[in-house]
Amino acid sequence: MIRHVRTQDAAQIADIYNKYIQDTIITFETEPVDETEMRERISRIATHYPYLVYEQNHEIIGYCYAHGWKEKAAYSRTVETTVYLHPSYKRQGIGSVLMKALIEECRKSEFHALIACITEGNGESIALHEKLGFRQASHFQEVGYKFGRWLGILDYELLL
Repeated sequence: MIRHVRTQDAAQIADIYNKYIQDTIITFETEPVDETEMRERISRIATHYPYLVYEQNHEIIGYCYAHGWKEKAAYSRTVETTVYLHPSYKRQGIGSVLMKALIEECRKSEFHALIACITEGNGESIALHEKLGFRQASHFQEVGYKFGRWLGILDYELLL
């Protein structure tokens, strides 16, 4: 079931996210996030933007949200999207279902452009976003450094 996030989801969301921080280059964050920090992030984001979770048997197995892309006022109808799944639930279509729901929420909120910032080499995320109609808009090389290597990012864009 897809529903809006609650602050009490923070521990489960932090557990999912921390797997990506500790084991992958998918996020450029390098230190685990505790429940308190995640609760604060959820509160900050969900107050202004759509934030959804996929819950199954009282367990959060995925989440996605939109958040501000740039600070200047002219960017106010452009948002960046984020999606993460518990690694055990990847390749089951849950990411697509979550992102489709997020896209619809963004349409209802009258956002105009969605930006997905994807680490170069993250083929699963690239495939997901392309399937949803996102198109590559930029490629920045060697802008992040994690696990002893330089990493690039690709920005994908979807106009609503």
